[in-house]
Amino acid sequence: MFRNALVYRIVHWDPPGLADLCERLEAERFVECGATQTASSGWIEPRGAQHGALAEAFAGRLILKLCSETKAVPSAVVKNLLGERLDAVERQDGRRPKGRHAREMKEDLIHELLPRAFAKRRATLIWIDPGAKRVVIDSASAKHADAVLTQMTQALGGGLRIAPLHTALAPATAMALWLREREAPHGFSIDRDCELKHPDKDKPSVRYARHTLDIEEIGAHIAQGKLPTQLALSFGGRVSFVLTETLALKRIRLTDTVTESSTVEGEDSFDADVALMTGELGLLLPALLEALGGETDAANDGAAPAPQARAA
Repeated sequence: MFRNALVYRIVHWDPPGLADLCERLEAERFVECGATQTASSGWIEPRGAQHGALAEAFAGRLILKLCSETKAVPSAVVKNLLGERLDAVERQDGRRPKGRHAREMKEDLIHELLPRAFAKRRATLIWIDPGAKRVVIDSASAKHADAVLTQMTQALGGGLRIAPLHTALAPATAMALWLREREAPHGFSIDRDCELKHPDKDKPSVRYARHTLDIEEIGAHIAQGKLPTQLALSFGGRVSFVLTETLALKRIRLTDTVTESSTVEGEDSFDADVALMTGELGLLLPALLEALGGETDAANDGAAPAPQARAA
């Protein structure tokens, strides 16, 4: 299910009924890029069944999946072919095209090559929990999540407004404190991966992989001004993840103990997987926010509507 997580607060939403919601999503069902189209995005079935429901409801929570497809011609190919065509025009006319003429030739070339370009497709899970006023995007990239939220806001209606989470303690500050004191917050444990960087981009960074972090060397790096940008943690011995300085969760994994005791085969596996993952994250996220000093008012006040969706 979720390999990464960026969490947002629902500031306002009057959710439509499930039937109305599915109808709204159906109007924006995913269609692959056309021959000369560079990008397309739309909703697909979270369960994976063809022509199935585009929204899955579980105990008042919703699971959606947005699919995006992009096509691009490699810049090196464009550069080489354009150079050949410019050379040909120069030989024929005695003058090499420049400025607007050269740009138009480049655009025509890209348009000509697009039907042969390979498409790159990406599907993103979305978990909406109206009761907890929370949206979780399966992504560690804020730019990608913003694009997903833009399309989601337009599709769901109900005056949906969403804001990023803000905590009293910045994640980097909190992670530095945990490492310096060699003690994780209640319910958490520090694992074996960490990255520290100095705020000055010209200063060196240090990365530990599969290495014990209970060492004086870590504290010395922090004393020199380096701050953690990533730290591997476990919660309750059930979920492992990497916390980043931007409050993104990466490399989320349920422990073998959890997955082995909850394995379900057959048609019900999707429901079981959703229930298991959302249940574990539903416990982890409030505990993590508490460890970071709780949410600040900035997460709930003055949130602007999501920007208008860009054309596919």
